[in-house]
Amino acid sequence: MKTSKELPGLEKATVIERDQHRVSRKDISPNALKVLYRLGEAGYHAFLVGGGVRDLLLGNKPKDFDVATDATPEDLKELFRNARIIGRRFKIVHIRFGREILEVTTFRAHHKPLNEIDDDVPRRQIRGLDSAHSSTGMILRDNVYGDIDEDALRRDFTVNALYYTVDGFQVLDFSSGVEDLEQRQMRVIGDPVERYKEDPVRMLRAVRFAAKLDFAIAEKSAAPINRLAHLLGSISPARLFDETLKLFTAGFAVPTFKLLQEYEVGEYLIGPTLDALDTAPHAAVRLVELALENTDSRIAEGKSVTPAFLFAALLWPVLQLRLADMQSDQQQRHQEFHDAANATIMEQLEFTAVPKRFTMASREIWELQLRLQRRNKRSIDSAFSHPRFRAAYDFLLLREEAGEDLDGLGQWWTDYQIGDTKQRGDMLAVTAKPRNRRRKRSRRKSAGN
Repeated sequence: MKTSKELPGLEKATVIERDQHRVSRKDISPNALKVLYRLGEAGYHAFLVGGGVRDLLLGNKPKDFDVATDATPEDLKELFRNARIIGRRFKIVHIRFGREILEVTTFRAHHKPLNEIDDDVPRRQIRGLDSAHSSTGMILRDNVYGDIDEDALRRDFTVNALYYTVDGFQVLDFSSGVEDLEQRQMRVIGDPVERYKEDPVRMLRAVRFAAKLDFAIAEKSAAPINRLAHLLGSISPARLFDETLKLFTAGFAVPTFKLLQEYEVGEYLIGPTLDALDTAPHAAVRLVELALENTDSRIAEGKSVTPAFLFAALLWPVLQLRLADMQSDQQQRHQEFHDAANATIMEQLEFTAVPKRFTMASREIWELQLRLQRRNKRSIDSAFSHPRFRAAYDFLLLREEAGEDLDGLGQWWTDYQIGDTKQRGDMLAVTAKPRNRRRKRSRRKSAGN
């Protein structure tokens, strides 16, 4: 079996001994420990790394545990029957234990595109050839393996480049991770400009972690963000949608939204919303704030959050501005509302590829707002039986809480839901408008009949 002394690059780490940190095995997933010990027994080096170590050092409870090792993806696949190699651009291994999935990566090395490697360097000295860059410097493929110190410097932020080993129970710091944790700041490892060009999504990660941890972004790491925000235009809308969900469903949507307003990266995710905030009605803007607060509260309580409701709220100011530009009579109102909703969604799709199942649900939540205002039995029964009724009802309450005057509509629907059959019938009788019956004209018989 290998020993820790045999691992190249280990000597470059600052070692925090067991009695100098708060990481304890009792706070680590038993499955993660199982992976660490099995890799060690098989002769490999394995470390807990990233957010799990960071959160344990901060006294928080990690949601996920990641492992870094000198075993290759193929080695892992052979060692763990429950392992699966994921990705081509950046190969990782998922090891499944029931519902828990552990992400295991092989140590990466900093590298250059092959066309930048000197011709006199023997190819046998290049430890990985599976790499590629775009003309702007963005990493297109990264499967170049290296030593642990190289792996640490390939990670994005210093606080995410901390390693924990069960061999001595030490924390290893190859940059200034522990110091930055103490100073509560996010610092990019290496040159921020180069690292953002390699992967522009790192700018979004800086925002996400700063919001989540209530950290500041270090001055040199923050300085290039606005200047390089345009690089997000090269990221696929599908990936930007995934990143948007990560930003708003991590339980810190409110501080995240503030940072997206502060940094121009927000324009590449929710540009229509941010542009609408200055001119949209106050109640529409307030609704967005309340929706984000409710999102954070639900996540804190362990409840689910639906992307459809989230986007319905985020795009509500945009929709309201479109409707304000339309001058129509009552008969055209429904069609123009439908057209405005479609245009609002189509505009957002130019930024993030929101799946159709979510955009359809968002549109239904909006359109039910009109139907909830109708006070005839047919409309009420139809709205109440609609699959999106509950979401639309919650959205209606949010509109009232934001300051929109809906003439007590939210309370009416609350009473209707809790009422029995007789109470509902009485409510319908009160709200139903009498029909104007046309008097039948009597047919007069002609004098000749």
